[in-house]
Amino acid sequence: QVQLVESGGGLVQAGGSLRLSCAASGLTFDNSVMGWFRRSPGKEREFVAAITWSGGNTYYADSVKGRFTISRDNAKNTVYLQMNSVKPEDTAVYYCAADPVRRSVLAGIRIPGNYDYWGQGTQVTVSS
Repeated sequence: QVQLVESGGGLVQAGGSLRLSCAASGLTFDNSVMGWFRRSPGKEREFVAAITWSGGNTYYADSVKGRFTISRDNAKNTVYLQMNSVKPEDTAVYYCAADPVRRSVLAGIRIPGNYDYWGQGTQVTVSS
């Protein structure tokens, strides 16, 4: 079955950096759109970043643009989220998501419902 396993979360001071990883198995990774979403307490799940199957196109939420970078290594079936200049408002559980049928490209890459598979999440806490 499909598994997405996030890692790399933790406690970081404001202004610091963190790199999240998501290892995928059970799907054709290099055919899949991959996304990162997050959920803060009391808030809805929100889009953070996404990357197309070859890595040729990336998408970011305005709130993280210029600070976060999404990338992927298809040889390792892994997608990354490099988080720089983090802020307390980045505190959230971060989720990796996979869209193996590429529905999101036409239906909306920022919409959680267009992703079929989700990881369990990894907590990121930014202290001020």
